[in-house]
Order: sequence, then structure tokens, then C-alpha cells
Amino acid sequence: MGSLNNHSPLLVVDLEATCWESRKAPSSQPQSIHNMEIIEFGCALATRDGTLLDSKSFLVRPVRHPHLSNFCRKLTGISQTMVDTAPGFTEVCQEIDTWLGCPAEEFIWCSWGNYDRFHIQAESEQCGSPPGFLNYPHLNLKRIWRRTTGQKKKNGLAHALAFHELEFEGKHHRGVDDARNIVRLLPFMDWSLETELTNR
Repeated sequence: MGSLNNHSPLLVVDLEATCWESRKAPSSQPQSIHNMEIIEFGCALATRDGTLLDSKSFLVRPVRHPHLSNFCRKLTGISQTMVDTAPGFTEVCQEIDTWLGCPAEEFIWCSWGNYDRFHIQAESEQCGSPPGFLNYPHLNLKRIWRRTTGQKKKNGLAHALAFHELEFEGKHHRGVDDARNIVRLLPFMDWSLETELTNR
């Protein structure tokens, strides 16, 4: 990869994962990145001024807990049929790489907070097949937004949109819709903080 600059696109990633209303997996263990499985990579490519270049939903078939809870289906809008017919984690990672043009394309990948990054890293270690974008610099957009606006407490996506008098577009907790809505916040970021806050 060559040197990144402020003309390199941003890849916004938002995950959805298996979850349960009791916040406990069927094993009776508290749900965590170690027993929750990714069921969607919501991806959006954009410029720093908030221009959406492309977006795509990559559904993933869960293996350890293949049957989605009723809570999870209602929360995400992802049906059992949708994940039953989806590829597994390894194949999805390859599809994302192809879509992005990895490793040739240069970009910074972003998420709203660090949870998505940690979950992708954890599942990639379990499956032994990380998506190529994990090798690229990462920017925590929640952190740069907080530094820009001075907001320190309610930092959810819905709150951030409301702060700028924007209404959520699409369905809450659907990865690709969340990613597109995060893109709408990019024009409000102080990009002079980017170099300081990007994990390389």
C-alpha cells in the first residue's frame, strides 16, 4: 500500500450479530464477541464530505448458533431464511475483498466505536480467515465525532444524528443502513484529528 491521503476513500463497517433478549447465549453464558457470530457486514464507501460512493450488505451464515432468536430477527430485520442461504464467514470475507479490490485499493476503514473492530478480529482468529481490510488503518468515528462536538455521554448513532437534526434513514440495527447513516455524519467531523486518531 502506498501512503494514504485525504483523498483515499473511507470504508464504514457496521456489524450485526447473533443476540438474545436475555443477553445470554444458549450455552447460558453472557453474550459476548466470543459467542456472538457476525450475521451481517454492512459496508459503505464514502468520501470525507459524506458523499456515498457505494454500499453493500454481506450476510453471513452463523455456525455455532445457526438459529436466530426471535429477538435477533425482530431487532435486525434479518430472517432465518436470509442467513440459511448466506455464505459462511470465510467466503464472505473473500467476497468483501473482491468488492473492495483488496489489496490494491487504498482506504481507511472506520466504525462507530471499537466494538466492530474487536468482534471482527475475534471471529477472524476463530475462523483463521480475516477480511483484507483488517490490514488497513482503522478510525473510530465515534471518538472523532465526540472530539469534534464535545459530546461525552450519549454517543449512540441515533443520538449523533439527532444532534445534527437528522432523522435515521432505513431500519435501525440493520448493518448496511447503519453504515449509510454513519456516512451522513462525516461532514460534521473535524478531519484535522484524523492523523492523531487513526490506528495504523
